[in-house]
Amino acid sequence: MSNQQDSGKHSQADFATKLIHFGSEIDRTTGASSVPIYQASTFHHEDVFNPPQYDYSRSGNPTRQALEDYIALLEGGARGFAYASGMAAISSTFMLLSSGEHVIVTEDVYGGTYRLLTSILSRLGIETTFVDMTDLDQVKGALKPNTKAVYMETPSNPTLKITDVAAVTNWAKENDLITILDNTFMTPYYQRPIEQGVDIVIHSATKFLGGHSDVLAGLTVARTASIGHQLKQLQNGLGTVLGPQDSWLLIRGMKTLKVRMNQSEISAGKLASWLNERKDISAVFYPGLIDHPGREIHEKQSTGYGAVVSFDVGSGERAKKVLNKVQIPLVAVSLGAVESILSYPAMMSHAAMPVEVRAERGITDGLLRFSVGLEDIEDLINDLNQALQED
Repeated sequence: MSNQQDSGKHSQADFATKLIHFGSEIDRTTGASSVPIYQASTFHHEDVFNPPQYDYSRSGNPTRQALEDYIALLEGGARGFAYASGMAAISSTFMLLSSGEHVIVTEDVYGGTYRLLTSILSRLGIETTFVDMTDLDQVKGALKPNTKAVYMETPSNPTLKITDVAAVTNWAKENDLITILDNTFMTPYYQRPIEQGVDIVIHSATKFLGGHSDVLAGLTVARTASIGHQLKQLQNGLGTVLGPQDSWLLIRGMKTLKVRMNQSEISAGKLASWLNERKDISAVFYPGLIDHPGREIHEKQSTGYGAVVSFDVGSGERAKKVLNKVQIPLVAVSLGAVESILSYPAMMSHAAMPVEVRAERGITDGLLRFSVGLEDIEDLINDLNQALQED
């Protein structure tokens, strides 16, 4: 399967070099080959009337700054920001909205985002309309006089629906709306939303960017300095910052993003094809499959298909049997790690959604989400095969 597409500005060769040579890879003071961990909460002022660049770590820390500059470079944005978790990044970004304003959101969005919008931001007077963003007419139809932003997630989690980013962004600009996109599944290696006009890109960096299930972090990138200024005010005011140790761990993880994503994607394609040929699987969701309804649009805006495959085994009872029988994948919340992770969205990532809402979005009781890691793919397939066997 050919995974790489020509996307103009986004050169994967250049990107591979940037992952290693991002501007802070060598410490200018000592020549150290790793960004130092500045484990400090406050910084001395040599001259109180001419404050230094860093004064208090909530407002700025050299290790975190290296990470923030790193993700801004990779995404092609004006400024980057690092947060204590993916949800901290998402919630801080939504604080751009004020009471009485409205946002249009991908209907099968991550469960934590759904919970934030429906149970927290709703109390602050921020309205949300969830729509199927594979249909641009539905997006347009959700516009209200008080609409402020459009929030995209493509591929969506966990059914991997594809949104036409350029089409939505162009329409949003005509209506003076802020565009926000969760790029967690694709990472900047495979998808560069800012090049398509998106205003703010968000990552749960806990996933593919960190890549080792050992750090909790979120990142955002602003397309313009003006938006970056607003995000900086929110990050500092809310105090949702990432600590220096976790910033360093994330930098270390990101250096191997290309090789990890390449290998996991090759294996994910093989797993999706194998599942798609089985008669006992109700549905397989992966944008690399020939029959995926969003494949053409996805290839237009991305250079790869990613490492997440979702599939429906037909019932909740069978899904639980599979989860109990697999031996190689970690059965857990999260994704994007060196080890494969098998998740049950109905009771994990999307448990915050009411049953009827999950059903409307295709998140059935039989749906499983497989984040393919770096294990041998034949071992993964053989393990899943035995888990799918009926007793």
